[in-house]
This record gives sequence, C-alpha cells and structure tokens, in this order.
Amino acid sequence: MSSENPAVETVGQHACCGGSLRVLKHQSEVLDVPATFSIFLPKEALAGQKVPVLHVLAGLTANHETFLIKSNAIRFAADHGIALVAPDTSPRDTGTSGEDDAYDLGSGAGFYVDATAEPWRRHYRMESYIRHELPALTETLFSLDGQRRGIMGHSMGGMGALNQALQYPEFWKTVSAFAPICHPSIIPWGQKAFDAYFGGDPSKWRQCDPTLLLRNGHKHPSTILVDQGLQDQYLSDLRADALVEAAKESGQALEMRHQDAYDHSYWFIQTFIADHLIHHAKGLKA
Repeated sequence: MSSENPAVETVGQHACCGGSLRVLKHQSEVLDVPATFSIFLPKEALAGQKVPVLHVLAGLTANHETFLIKSNAIRFAADHGIALVAPDTSPRDTGTSGEDDAYDLGSGAGFYVDATAEPWRRHYRMESYIRHELPALTETLFSLDGQRRGIMGHSMGGMGALNQALQYPEFWKTVSAFAPICHPSIIPWGQKAFDAYFGGDPSKWRQCDPTLLLRNGHKHPSTILVDQGLQDQYLSDLRADALVEAAKESGQALEMRHQDAYDHSYWFIQTFIADHLIHHAKGLKA
C-alpha cells in the first residue's frame, strides 16, 4: 500500500496480473520539473510485504509507459513477486532550447546521464534522478525492499542500466539489458548526445560508456545478462562485440546471448523477457 503524500499525484491506476499498475506524477527536485513514472505493485506489495524491485529503462522516443505496456514484463514480475518501476526517458516540457528538434536529443532522449553543459544542465539529470530521487521516493511510498533492487533496460535504456550497475554496484544488485548501446562514445547517437550534454568533454564520455567503464576498472559482482538480436537494424551501432571484449579483459561475468532471428523491437523483448525476470528473481531473492 502507498503512504499518503500530497506531493505525489496519481494519474492512473489499473488492476493487472493480480496487482496494481499505477501512473504517478511528482515535482522532481533533481530535474526541476514535474516528472511522471509508472509502477507495478504485485499482490504481495499491496498486502504490505516488502518485495524486490526492478527499475526498467526504455529506449529512444519512449516514455514511462512503453516498457511496461509492450514488454509483457508485468506478467512475469507478478509470478515472481517483483515490483517494477519505469521512469520516463527524459525530463519533459522544460523549455530548454532545442529539446524538441530531434528524436535523438532532448525530449525522449535523456540518455540517462547528468548533463554538464548549457542549456541542458539544469533539467537533464536523469542519472541522478534514477540513482537517487526515484528509488528514494518509491521506496518511501510503497512496500519495496531497497536491499533487493535491480535494473534492466532496452537500447538507450540498456546503456543506462549497464552504466548505473557498473558505476553503483552496491546500489543495484542485479542487471540485464536488451540490445544495449554498448560503446556510445564511438557511434553517432552517443557522440551527438555527449557533445551536447557534456560540451564535448571526453572525460565525461568515459563515465557514460559501458565498454569504457569496464576497461577502466568498473565491475559488477553479479553476472550481467544481455540479449542481442542478430537481425537488429541497429546492430553495427550497438557494438555488443566491444562489450564482450571489455568484459573478457576485465574479468566481468557476462552472459551475452545472440538471438539469430530477432530484431530491435519489443517482439524481441517479449520473447526473452521471462528469462530476464528469472535472472533478476534469482539474484534479488538470493
């Protein structure tokens, strides 16, 4: 059950898979604008039992609803008694110049980083929002066990999940990703975003690139699970090979599964989402 908090507005609420799907809006101190997120509470949490929690990060152009609606993750989260928290992919309606000019920068494309350059630095702070504010808020409002917290994502969100887990391994107990952007500092998507958000400072890039984090000594104590479709239309940009090589060099346990017939879509994610929930359930309940 949620605690009373007048600063948090319930935008929507739906019964789902024996639990409750809720859409909530609050004034974010980190983002300095109102922020909306979705949360699935399994029946155990509704009864007041502390449950493990998995944060799920969607990709470019998506929002707080996309992963929970399209991935079929809720059904399997309910089976394992795991809560799901889904943030938006960026701040919204900030008034930042240029935020609505392109699909891959600004609105819907926060890249889960903390911008340091103008005009982005005031609002575009998704790394801190996901690392600090959102877990603190949801774990205060609901029966979530912050000692059993995992993270998962798709594409840009897969990159965000890997970055969070590698930088803060004590905070995120488990991690997995679908088709993550593995080496963003060498591809156009990442270079465009990093040039804008960090003003071209390459030292900042190294803190937001999973491959470079591994090469620079960051590791996660659990096995990282990654699924990558070999018919993915963005395969050459995602650079799963670089992540595999960096994991080998650093000694990071990585299960990279190449799926022959699958592309970048949520049909791919639906096919293997049950495996990812099992992966997180084992780690979060150990």
